[in-house]
Amino acid sequence: MGIRTLAVLSASLLLGTVLGWSAAAASYQKTGIVKAVATDTFVLDLGKEQWRFYVDENTGGRSAIKAGDRVTVTYRQVAVKIEPRK
Repeated sequence: MGIRTLAVLSASLLLGTVLGWSAAAASYQKTGIVKAVATDTFVLDLGKEQWRFYVDENTGGRSAIKAGDRVTVTYRQVAVKIEPRK
């Protein structure tokens, strides 16, 4: 097996693992007051800290929120890039 073939197989395995994990990623919830709303983000005040959430066209309920609303956000933590370190 050549180095190139091994590299392609390794990359495919890593990508499949990451995509499989992200599809099955656990969901979490945060409840707080909406501080600010922009086109693709909003800020949620949790009392001791503020969290910024990014939204897209698939985010349910995003068009109905406004500053001052108390909301519960369901989200997932998904890796977008992995860099090996030695």
